[in-house]
Amino acid sequence: MAITIIGAGAIGGVLGTYLARAGEEVVFCDTAQDHVNKINLAGLTIEGPDETFTVKSTAYTPTQLIEKNQSLDIVFLCVKAQHTEKALSPFLPLLTSTSQVVSFQNGLCEREISKIVGAERTIGCFVNFSADYLEPGKILYGGVASLYLGELDGQVSERVTALKNKLQVWGPAQVTDNIWGFLWGKMSYAGLLYATALVDETMAAVVEKHDLREMLMELCSEILEVADKEEIIPLGFDDWEPALIYPKEGRDNKKLDAQLSRLAERMAINKKTKSGIWRDLAIRKRETEVDAQLVPILDIGKNHKVAMPLLTALVKAIKEIESGSRQMSWQNLYELQKIYESLPHKIRRI
Repeated sequence: MAITIIGAGAIGGVLGTYLARAGEEVVFCDTAQDHVNKINLAGLTIEGPDETFTVKSTAYTPTQLIEKNQSLDIVFLCVKAQHTEKALSPFLPLLTSTSQVVSFQNGLCEREISKIVGAERTIGCFVNFSADYLEPGKILYGGVASLYLGELDGQVSERVTALKNKLQVWGPAQVTDNIWGFLWGKMSYAGLLYATALVDETMAAVVEKHDLREMLMELCSEILEVADKEEIIPLGFDDWEPALIYPKEGRDNKKLDAQLSRLAERMAINKKTKSGIWRDLAIRKRETEVDAQLVPILDIGKNHKVAMPLLTALVKAIKEIESGSRQMSWQNLYELQKIYESLPHKIRRI
């Protein structure tokens, strides 16, 4: 079955290139005309930690691909979370009853995708490897990390297993019966990543700040409490262990501190030392995915009457950096620290 990559940037570019190099039929689709032109002319280059290679491929803009009017078998949706509906909706006429749409995105995008194409055509995906779009036809790849595929209802299906097998040419993709657990686990991690983007520093440098760790874990705990209210058991990955953070009453700070030190080490040796959130703010000067990732959690939490003072303040700070009314600074993190220190003991529980 042919694979169409909608969004040939960081994640889509890496996965599609590995698949194409292995002989899979892969078509790239991207809104950036210069990126599409470069792929068609010279191929797509992946600059990774162990190798740099280029694969000749075929690429289209969305308009060009729609004009081909060919049905789509497997769709890897690899656009920013806030662009999910806009990117996917034009291709609805090209989907068949057996088409598969896989969300290689950050956030809870499967909720939106299943409303657009139906749950029966939606496959959940958790992906944690780091990559960055550098320039037309060139992607920086940080290296292999976790990738899990799963049906939204928890079934282990043949189609998910087949897709997992295809992705082995990239790395150790796996199948899970709890894809929502991984997605919510990643959202708790996203809280930390957004916090690291408040300062013009590496992710590791922020995690290594011991005086900020309790505050940062309280921030992540707010997200995990919402998951708990949704009756989701968040799962860990790549030195991130939600079970060490929440429930707060059973938190072992010594074990958690050791885990965070391991996480900081992992971040420090990754080829990509700063988050994509930081890149959106500092380099590309564009909006982040905060409205599609963290704001929905605030809305879900509000329905459950979960207090989220730190997450609320973080979202506000990110939006102010987006608008230019706030600058990246360590002071932003210490403002969150003040909020944390003002919380009543019954909420703090550290």
